[in-house]
Amino acid sequence: MQVSTDFPRQVFRAYDIRGIAGSEINEPFAYQLGRALGTLAQHTGEEILLVGRDGRNSSELLSNCLVEGILDSGCNAVNLGLVPSPLLYYACAKGKNTSSGVMVTASHNPAEYNGFKIVLKGRPLAEDKLQRLHQLMQKGPFKSGQGSNREQDIKENYIDEIFNDVALAGQPHLVVDAGNGATSVLAPRLFEQLGCAVTPLFCEIDGNFPNHAPDPSRPENLKALIEKVAETGADLGVALDGDGDRVTLISASGRIAWADQLVMLLARDILARNPGEGIVFDVKSSRALGQLVNQYGGRPIMWKTGHAPMKTKMLETGAILGGELSGHIFIKDRWFGFDDGIYAAARVLEIMALREQSLDELLDSLPQMISTPEILLPADEKEKFAIIEKLKKQADFGDADINTIDGLRIEYSDGWGLVRASNTGAALTLRFEADSDEALERIRQQVMAQLKKVDPKLTVPDWQLV
Repeated sequence: MQVSTDFPRQVFRAYDIRGIAGSEINEPFAYQLGRALGTLAQHTGEEILLVGRDGRNSSELLSNCLVEGILDSGCNAVNLGLVPSPLLYYACAKGKNTSSGVMVTASHNPAEYNGFKIVLKGRPLAEDKLQRLHQLMQKGPFKSGQGSNREQDIKENYIDEIFNDVALAGQPHLVVDAGNGATSVLAPRLFEQLGCAVTPLFCEIDGNFPNHAPDPSRPENLKALIEKVAETGADLGVALDGDGDRVTLISASGRIAWADQLVMLLARDILARNPGEGIVFDVKSSRALGQLVNQYGGRPIMWKTGHAPMKTKMLETGAILGGELSGHIFIKDRWFGFDDGIYAAARVLEIMALREQSLDELLDSLPQMISTPEILLPADEKEKFAIIEKLKKQADFGDADINTIDGLRIEYSDGWGLVRASNTGAALTLRFEADSDEALERIRQQVMAQLKKVDPKLTVPDWQLV
């Protein structure tokens, strides 16, 4: 294949590669990425790369070109076919001959995007390592040879592993909304095997995502699921993202259970059996989460948002559980520590069965705070990080404590606000939480006033309390 060596830098994001399919991410890009990753894998002593792809319209072609590049580097490929990302991670965790792989996916992004999530020797390839990968793709040198390619179907192994791990009672009724993504076939099958009655919603793989964007962190994408849970009288609604590594749950009464609340439920359960263990959560998560971890004898660890920083922090600290607000939940207790929306939902179902409580009752037992969902403030891709730097230097937040681990988390005695640059889109991410409506509105206004001061062009979006 004739390959250009001019690959756009902006698609190498903080924790994966993501861009517009066809223009930014095309066949020559995928081929050259395969050569580079095959070379890197062999340098680290790996002879095999696992390859999976999601259900996007561009994924099969990109996957084929990626494999061609891997083989031309002399590295071998094992093609897992169309699978959710957690199955690639599972294969890396279980692999006897390799713990490295590539997933062709743009996760929750709109249909026109595609990209790659990369695991090398069991660790996500992220940050400066992705920048070095970009340099390797541009300039080489590459290994060359003729690798072998074979296909492998691991879906049954994955289903059996969860079936042997999770114990449910009765026959809970679920509505599963796969958002026409990569979990469309697998998730209903798995939950049925666990003994659930399943009503599938948007469980046909369709890379155009005709019903809603495959992003369960946005309240507007959960409306159809909330309606279907009410209509069918289901016990639970499960919303998965485009590649299945994120989850949001809906209670029987239609409440949205965000991932930081699910991590609280899981932490309470896991710490009861594993006192003193670390729980990692991102800067967008509720203040109540850290307090609950302390209360149950765990070690709360706040860290940067993003699936790769979270996984890396869990490995560094030996944490038993991790989670971030957008829906990535990482369970090391009885599992492998990677983000898996299907497995996280199964573990919450197990807690419901053990406690003989509905999700509504479980949510009622948690500390009650008033919060907004994630608020996305459109900001120029090239300016968003500069706005955060200006805010750090110029803003005045009165008597607040400022945490700058990832953007600014502005902590007051009665609540907090967050402003950070999104790593997956041209936006600033905001979130607010407080003890009362009045405190939340005061903090929101303080933060917005300081943002407007450093960049008058910013427009305030609509938002709502959750």
